[in-house]
Amino acid sequence: MCIVQTIAASTRFTMEKFVLLLAVLPYVALKSLSYPPADSEPSLSFAVIGDWGGIPLPPYFTKQETLVADELGKTVAKWGADFILSVGDNFYYEGVTDVADFRFKTTFESVFDAESLSHVPWYVIAGNHDHNGNITAQMAYSNVSSRWRFPALYYDLSFKIPATNASVRLILLDTIVLCGNSDDFHREQPLGAANPKMADEQLVWLTEKLRTAKEEYLLVAGHYPVWSIAEHGPTSCLLEHVEPLLKKYRVTAFLSGHDHNMQYLQDDHGIGYVLSGAGNFMENSRKHEDEVPQGYLRFFQGEEDIMGGFVYVNLTAKEMNITYIQSGGKSSFHTKLFPRVL
Repeated sequence: MCIVQTIAASTRFTMEKFVLLLAVLPYVALKSLSYPPADSEPSLSFAVIGDWGGIPLPPYFTKQETLVADELGKTVAKWGADFILSVGDNFYYEGVTDVADFRFKTTFESVFDAESLSHVPWYVIAGNHDHNGNITAQMAYSNVSSRWRFPALYYDLSFKIPATNASVRLILLDTIVLCGNSDDFHREQPLGAANPKMADEQLVWLTEKLRTAKEEYLLVAGHYPVWSIAEHGPTSCLLEHVEPLLKKYRVTAFLSGHDHNMQYLQDDHGIGYVLSGAGNFMENSRKHEDEVPQGYLRFFQGEEDIMGGFVYVNLTAKEMNITYIQSGGKSSFHTKLFPRVL
């Protein structure tokens, strides 16, 4: 695979009994279904996983996280992956303290330890809980781990689909710098940018990256979702500042987490909104369904007994296949998007 990488520099929660309960929540077995058939065409593939960041008490991971990690390892062993995209909330609930924080090992390295994942890079962005801690330490861990790639608060990547003329641009945002942090337990929306100058600089950077993108597939990722029917709902800041850019520059898809479930939405411009926030917890909330335009929601999964999942993306020169995979191996939803007409 030929990869050209360009980089642009750029609640508190103490419910111990609750998190311990989640850590030992029993797993309800699911009948495994076959994965989608392997595509014989040359392709680029990756998994999208969000909100997988364990708990701040022993054992520092949840049962759901271990099951999702196990299924991710099996999927990559069977179908391969060029990288993993982590869309934030990597360490609950207060991020990490420094680059030597033991949580890197107990919540990440020791959980996502399948042989198939040992050499697959993780491209990382921050969530609101990560920003409660030392975000610079998470970026510095890129110099410690051979897998962990977190070069800047926001950055972009360019990939060539092997043996084709098609290419992919992935733009990774820091939506907390852009919109502000949020108090998950008292306020659903971000509180507003802590540093408006930094937020404006990121928007200028994003606009220029979108304007000059010539790739057939143009993907944008951030922790907060643009559209969501669940507990946090649509992110008003992104609807104001980012959604118009997605439409103007014909973005293929927006990838996110934050709400602890799995959703796929598609707007009337054909932009796919991939929400993959089920790495650690599940919340079966449809609290903001009335705030999402009718017809946008195509798939929702939040039942607690599902025990989480992730999204597997496979791109060929002809199409972008998006498959939602839950713990136990069941493929619960599949859809396709297509290259931009340049």
